[in-house]
Amino acid sequence: MITIEQFAQLELIVGQIKEVGEHPNADRLYVLKIDIGGEERQLVAGIRGAYAKEELLGRKIVMIKNLEPAVIRGVESQGMVLAAAGLNGPVVLSPEKDVPVGSKIK
Repeated sequence: MITIEQFAQLELIVGQIKEVGEHPNADRLYVLKIDIGGEERQLVAGIRGAYAKEELLGRKIVMIKNLEPAVIRGVESQGMVLAAAGLNGPVVLSPEKDVPVGSKIK
């Protein structure tokens, strides 16, 4: 269990996928370029088996902005895409209605 104060430390925001590339060292990973409103982030996401590149390009997603960067199989990831565990693989979380890139999740 975490406290509400600990949860409040997470910066959950809406980003938009601008580029999708295959990870050079992993068959299940994509390298994504995400517009978060005035800034671009690179994220590594284990969603390659569930989505074609075309399905992701331009899509708005929910991500953690203030996660400490991590190197995943040789590529730096500067945040995390949120996804649910679906029956046929991960399901990327997206806002139900159109909201501006960089919008905070409250």
